Amino acid sequence: MSNVTASRGVFEPVSTSMLPETEIVCRIAMATLPDSKLPWARYIDDYSLIRDKIAEVYPAIYADFSEKMKDPHGFHLDIPPRRRVWMTPSGKANFLVMQGLEVNAVINDPAMLRLATIRSHDQYNTTIYSNNDRYRGVYNNRLVIFMNKQDREDRGLENGAVVALETYSDDGYRRYVDGLRILDYPMPRGAIAGYYPELNPLLPLDFHDETSGTPAAKAIPVKVVPSVASAAPIRIAG
Repeated sequence: MSNVTASRGVFEPVSTSMLPETEIVCRIAMATLPDSKLPWARYIDDYSLIRDKIAEVYPAIYADFSEKMKDPHGFHLDIPPRRRVWMTPSGKANFLVMQGLEVNAVINDPAMLRLATIRSHDQYNTTIYSNNDRYRGVYNNRLVIFMNKQDREDRGLENGAVVALETYSDDGYRRYVDGLRILDYPMPRGAIAGYYPELNPLLPLDFHDETSGTPAAKAIPVKVVPSVASAAPIRIAG
């Protein structure tokens, strides 16, 4: 990993009013920072200028950034862990056990499960390139729940059953996503997983770490409830 390669769009824009992300940021900067010394307008048309600035800030990692990007295979960042070098007193990678979030308060309901939202293989952040996930052998659907087999059986559910999830919350709002197909998966007991952004509606806006503000999307308290919808066809590898 830690490999940097160039990428280019392959589809025609759906509208002439669509702008590249870089141009949007540059236009915002030009509108809000009229006296800025940075050549924002030039960045819109020449990304190599942006790479040159990155190289100035991080010369040890990005020296000759623009030149290296001409290699179709890209280049690897010289990050110590990639060389198995750990900048710690022991020379080894150290793992820290942190205290749980306040939002992980105990919910006295045996039906409660902790939902973690995840990405599929064919997904980069919130950009979805296909409905397939060869990491986990799931094809043609993203409305799925990965669940421990025993947790599923305890609830009297069949593998492949279509259900809904509902969030535990006390703010008066019902957070509910329907049409989710259960898939047996080696999850820890009490934990389930599903894709975002499809399951984002289950995450309350105030459900976050108090220090960093990071959304607590890996421990959403939910319960399985009956579905009133149907899920799309799905094929499971193996």
